[in-house]
Amino acid sequence: MIVQGHVGPRSKPPLSTQTEIFRRLVRDHMRPPPVRVAPSTTVGEVVSLMTATPASCAVVIDAAGRPRGIVTEQDVVRRIAWRTEPDQGVESVMTAPVVVTGADDYLFQAVALMRRSKLRHVPVVDWSGAMIGMLALDEALASLSSESMSLIEQLTHEESVEGLHLIRKAQAQLASALLDNNVSAPEVQSLLTEINNDIHRRVLRLVEAAMRDDGWGEPPARFALIIMGSGGRGENFLAPDQDNGFILADDVVGQGKRADAYFLELAERMTRMLDAVGFRLCVGDVMATNPVWRKRLSDWRRQIDNWIRRRESEMLLNCDIFFDFRHAFGDPALSSELRAHVTAVTSESPQFLRHLFAIEAEHKVALGWFGRLRKEYHGEYRQGVVNLKLRGTLPLVEGTRLLALKAGIPATSTLTRLDCLKEKGAISAGDHEDLADAFRHMTRLLLRQQLKDFKAGRKITNYVPVADLSQRENKHLVASFRAIENLRATLNMEFAERSL
Repeated sequence: MIVQGHVGPRSKPPLSTQTEIFRRLVRDHMRPPPVRVAPSTTVGEVVSLMTATPASCAVVIDAAGRPRGIVTEQDVVRRIAWRTEPDQGVESVMTAPVVVTGADDYLFQAVALMRRSKLRHVPVVDWSGAMIGMLALDEALASLSSESMSLIEQLTHEESVEGLHLIRKAQAQLASALLDNNVSAPEVQSLLTEINNDIHRRVLRLVEAAMRDDGWGEPPARFALIIMGSGGRGENFLAPDQDNGFILADDVVGQGKRADAYFLELAERMTRMLDAVGFRLCVGDVMATNPVWRKRLSDWRRQIDNWIRRRESEMLLNCDIFFDFRHAFGDPALSSELRAHVTAVTSESPQFLRHLFAIEAEHKVALGWFGRLRKEYHGEYRQGVVNLKLRGTLPLVEGTRLLALKAGIPATSTLTRLDCLKEKGAISAGDHEDLADAFRHMTRLLLRQQLKDFKAGRKITNYVPVADLSQRENKHLVASFRAIENLRATLNMEFAERSL
């Protein structure tokens, strides 16, 4: 079976019509399941069932509900009508393996898959591979414009290293077009993140298939791929590196050395392929190849408890990266259970949060004397630049995360955390408006600069030349930094007033 996706549900924030086409999920457009039969069913029985119902195909499923083959009307005409006895087994005439799509895959990916494969319909499966519906190409295409299809073609190359690398390059063109059409930068970031996380899922599927071909078999236990850092927050820019990990089901322990070898091999192949596609290897080794980021669910819980209890600098930095994780592939229940544990233990650990604030306190905004931008010099920019990640978005992201952890908020995106903090009364409506506005302004400036770097063939960085800012943008940036300074002052009162 060729499974094109089996991931957990994703929330869908309010979006503009320009990005909404890339957010539609297969589950919102699928039909109920067609005729489903067991492998022991005869050809005659299948034809009778298809004749008695309006279904144009029958899907052969195994005991777990996973598609093993498909019989279409064309199969009935070409293979069955004149050459097959009615009592012959359906497996002798079905088309196999089956190309399927995940219920929580994006509709545009499924449409591109069907067009490439010249398929009129494909079974829809849940994360475990069990069939739950059917997607018809004609109905899916009816919801997409011709303009949408041209964009889709850029983002849906063949599932290969070369094809996925082309998708990474097409992202910059998409981001540029959306910014030019006044789509907000956080919304563009969210879309870039979803495309990037989808590339991670597609890479992992390719690696799983290659390992099956090489004799490794199926994964020895349920597992989940998680993405951390900016990818976990839904806030990717153009050149993110890798921050990933595996959560393994606790029953993996019964598999012993075979399971350890399998998931290490899976991680090594995945990270190498992601690097080839365009996601740089993490210099801090925050990847599933490192056993710190690849372990059973119960061991994850113990590791988090240890980080919180011991509060050493390296462990606190690990928390800084890890606490923004999101589910990307595999069994979503594992990710949900771990998120629930993180939310519970951090909200009950004020001393830990104070220590976490202490290591983040040095991340200050780029404001100098008399409220002017504090510039630095980097590379070709001799007139001065601002590292808008280190001296802008980072202190805002960190401060918002701290307050969200204290309030027991499981959300990971910065803007969603701010919304939840306002709803809980943890920040005022005025502070919420100022901080959300600051985040949108800084991310737009950063993304705009990265697109300039990309088009000029320069290395993509987080440095924004101050000379490129209009007077209005400069003034707006100063106001944004002041809002973050006010947030940091609140954090200082909240987390640093007691002795550590």
